[in-house]
Amino acid sequence: MNASYLKPLLPLRDIVIFPSMVVPLFVGREKSIKALQEVMKTDKSIVLVSQKNSEIDDPVSKDLYQYVCLSKVLQLLKLPDGTVKVLVEGEKRVKVLKHNDANNFLTCEVEIIEDINISKDLDQLAVGLAKKFEKLQILNKKDLNDGVSNLKNFKDAKALYTYFTLKVNIYEKGSKSTKDTQDLFDKYDDITDKIESEVGKASEGLNKIIQKEESGGTLTKKEGQYKRFYTQTLNAYDKISGSLDTKISELATCKVLIPLYQKDFDNNKNDTKWLQRAMNKMGQKDCTDDPMFEKLVAQKNAVQPDATTAYYLGVLNEKKGKMSEANKYYTQAESLETDPIKKWKFVYARADKNRKAGRLGKARQLYREALKLNPSNKNPYLRIAGMYASSANKCGSDAFNKRAVYWAAAKEAVKAGSSGSAAVRRYKALAPDKTMIFSKSMKSGDPIKIGCWIGLTVRVP
Repeated sequence: MNASYLKPLLPLRDIVIFPSMVVPLFVGREKSIKALQEVMKTDKSIVLVSQKNSEIDDPVSKDLYQYVCLSKVLQLLKLPDGTVKVLVEGEKRVKVLKHNDANNFLTCEVEIIEDINISKDLDQLAVGLAKKFEKLQILNKKDLNDGVSNLKNFKDAKALYTYFTLKVNIYEKGSKSTKDTQDLFDKYDDITDKIESEVGKASEGLNKIIQKEESGGTLTKKEGQYKRFYTQTLNAYDKISGSLDTKISELATCKVLIPLYQKDFDNNKNDTKWLQRAMNKMGQKDCTDDPMFEKLVAQKNAVQPDATTAYYLGVLNEKKGKMSEANKYYTQAESLETDPIKKWKFVYARADKNRKAGRLGKARQLYREALKLNPSNKNPYLRIAGMYASSANKCGSDAFNKRAVYWAAAKEAVKAGSSGSAAVRRYKALAPDKTMIFSKSMKSGDPIKIGCWIGLTVRVP
C-alpha cells in the first residue's frame, strides 16, 4: 500500500494541472491564500485540484475531483489589491483519500500514483522520432514554404501548449546552437501569432454580444451559447499564453537575445518580419536599455514604420525622460492602429505605465478607453479597483471615509464578473460595517464624497 501524505489544498477553476506543467495562477479566495502562505513556510508543496463546477466559491469534498496533481510553488507575488499571483509546477499525480476543512484552509490526505517507468532509450527514441517527423514535414511539398503550416489547423489552446512543449524538449536535448535557439524563438513567435489571431476572433465576437447587452438588447439562445463559447476560449488562451511565456522566459533572456540579434542584424536588416519579432522580443523582456533595441526600432521605423515602432519610439523617449515626446509617439501608435484589439494593447500598456508612475487619474482615464476598445477584457476594472483600494488611506478624510473607499473599489470589481468575485468579497469586508454605519447615523443610499484623485461619490449599500 502506498504511503499517504497530508497536504494543503488549492481548488482551481477551469484548469487542470498535470506533472511538468508550469502555470501562473491568480488566487483571490481567502482559504486559498492562507494555504499558499502555509506552504511557503515549509516545503512549498501543495495539492492543486480542479473543481467540478467553477461557479462554486467555497467548494467542499463533493465539489472536487479525486485524481489531482501534487505541485511545487516556484514563485509567489502579493498584488496591491490583496490577491496573489503564484507560479506553480506540477510534480506528481496523486489520489485524494480524505479532505479536511478543520483549519483556516483546506487540506487533504493523498497517496502518490506511481508513473510507468520509461527507459532512457525509449525517451531518446521518442525525441528522435519527433525530429524526423519535423524533417519529413519540411520536405513535404505542401509545407515547403512554411515549416509550421500545421499551426493553421490548431483550434485548441492545450494542443498549442503541447506542441510547443515538444519543441522545447527537443531543443533542451539538442546542441542548443545559435540556429537552434533562433528556430525555437521563431516557433514561439509563430504560436503566439496564432494565439493572437484566435484571441482577436473570439474578442471581436464577444464584444458584439456585450455591446448588445449594454445597449439593453436581449440575447437570443444562440447568442448566449456563443457568449459562453467565446468566454471559455479567451480564458483558455489566457492561461496557455502564461504557460508558454513561462516556458520561454528562462531561454529568451536579454543575455541570450542581445548577442543573437547583434550577430544576425546585418543579414536581416531589411527583413521586416525579423525586425518586428526581434524588436517585440526585446521589448517584452525589458531589454529596452540596450543600444541593440534602439538600433532595431530605428531600422524597423526606417524600413516599415507602423503603430508598433511608434509605440517603441515612445518607450525609448520615456526612458530618456522626454515625456512630451514619448506621449506624442504613444498617441501616434494608437492613431495608426486600426484594429481595436491591437489598439487596446497600446492603450492598456500606457495605462499600466501611468499607474506604476503614480499618475492614477490618467491611468484610470486610459483604462476606461481600453474598456471601450475591448469590453470583453475586464482587467481594467480590476486595475481601477486596485488603485482605489491602495488609495484608501490617502483619499479618505477620516476613518469612516477611508473605509468607504472600499465600496468604490468593490463597485468596480463587480464589473469584472466572475474574475473579480474574490476582490469584491475582500473589498466589502474592508468597507464600513453595520456598527460603523449606525454610529455615523447613516442609512442605505446616503452619499459619501471621496476626495483626492478619485473624486467621486459612493452610497451606503
